[in-house]
Amino acid sequence: MTYPWKSWDRAVFAQVAKVQWPGAEPVLPRLSRAANHGRLWGALAAGMAVAGGRNGRRAALRGMGSLALASLTVNTVGKGAVGRARPLLDAVPVIRRLHRQPVTSSFPSGHAASAAAFAAGVAVQSGPLGAAVAPVAASVAFSRVYTGVHYPSDVLAGCALGLGAAWVVRRLLPPRPPRPRPGSSERAPALGTGRGLHVVANAASGPPPLLSTPAARIAAALPDAAVVVRTEDEDLAALLEEAARRAAAEGGALGVCGGDGTVRSAAGAALRHDVPLAVFPGGTRNHFALDLGLESVEATAAAVRAGRATRVDVARGAAGDHAGVFLNTFSIGAYPDLVRVRERWSRRVGSWPASVLAAVHVLRTCEPVEIVVNGRLRSVWMMFVGNCRYSSWGPAPVRRRDLADGLLDVRIVDGGPFARTRMLGAALTGALTSSPVYTAAAVPRLRVRIPGVAVHLAHDGEVAAAPEEILLGKVRGGLTVYTAERGRG
Repeated sequence: MTYPWKSWDRAVFAQVAKVQWPGAEPVLPRLSRAANHGRLWGALAAGMAVAGGRNGRRAALRGMGSLALASLTVNTVGKGAVGRARPLLDAVPVIRRLHRQPVTSSFPSGHAASAAAFAAGVAVQSGPLGAAVAPVAASVAFSRVYTGVHYPSDVLAGCALGLGAAWVVRRLLPPRPPRPRPGSSERAPALGTGRGLHVVANAASGPPPLLSTPAARIAAALPDAAVVVRTEDEDLAALLEEAARRAAAEGGALGVCGGDGTVRSAAGAALRHDVPLAVFPGGTRNHFALDLGLESVEATAAAVRAGRATRVDVARGAAGDHAGVFLNTFSIGAYPDLVRVRERWSRRVGSWPASVLAAVHVLRTCEPVEIVVNGRLRSVWMMFVGNCRYSSWGPAPVRRRDLADGLLDVRIVDGGPFARTRMLGAALTGALTSSPVYTAAAVPRLRVRIPGVAVHLAHDGEVAAAPEEILLGKVRGGLTVYTAERGRG
């Protein structure tokens, strides 16, 4: 194959080989070898995960995910599409050369792609960590020319592929935006030692504890709190009702430790007894707790001791004589199926692998559902309703702008020929909001009728059989919750 840039490429390669780089000779060849098979990036990711806290773990995962996609693209498409011989080593000093010379196509550089993808992926999540990694990534990319195994254009193409992989991962998994605005500040009991706080800890929620249980950590942080540990055999709703009743009688607060489904049940009890709610994160994802800036049991305990609270919206779903609440999301269609499959697999393979398996399964097998939305019959692949508007893209986004805006965020993906393929393609290209299969609106209330049978809905991650008709609305600023200091979380 003839390359139009061949003369420039070889001239720059020859110039790099000619220039003396005394400080680079003991460093760049070793750095280039360290990046073989992603070992260098794996070590950096492990360091971020251990020392960088939650944000460091997210940055490490995003960096490694971007690297994996870049490596897959280079090795399955890039190397096979362009067969280019490696540069001749005659002009490269022997001290720079690698002990083992690669034999695959020179174009594009896999090392450069991995380096750029990892650095860009980390930077998407954390600017400071990305800035720290960028010089290392640039050094690895340059080392491939310095050691004589790639032409400059190979490295530039690899970097472009790496940046593209990081962009795709960002589109698929947007980073969490800043913590949403809470509602108005609210006075809540400042329970210094926890007296008056009645906590129900759901032992069936979340992954197994590594050291001490969340209930033990609550008791250590708030020694006078009444903590009840609920097992799978006990009635969660009854325990929450009793705890809320006692909290109201003592002028205290209801506490709950568990996942979003458990917190949803606790919010209903707190509303009925008009008591503040303290949310201790104890589930797998803890979306509502994170929106409040509460990333740990200790953070919630600090808020309880200080009496720091806010008022947030609660979404209500009325079906006949029954009314339930949700704090995060309500959905019909593909997402409830995804939740069911994920829960089936999570205890066998872990939460995140189960989520990936469930997504693949749903994309292959899910069928549209017929529903009537505000009197209009629609065939939908999925309907998502969020308690307050969400800022991130997609049919089922993950972060809110405001916890007390009085609105429901409604997003619908219509069924029809190739709807799933069209929706996924639009999401990847950034054109989802203009796709004809996608509808979004923000409304204060919504009426949904489900004429079919065996249809399921999900609210706050829990799946239930759908009623024939449900009226969704808001209790604006109806719930007082303890929250982290503004600027944290």
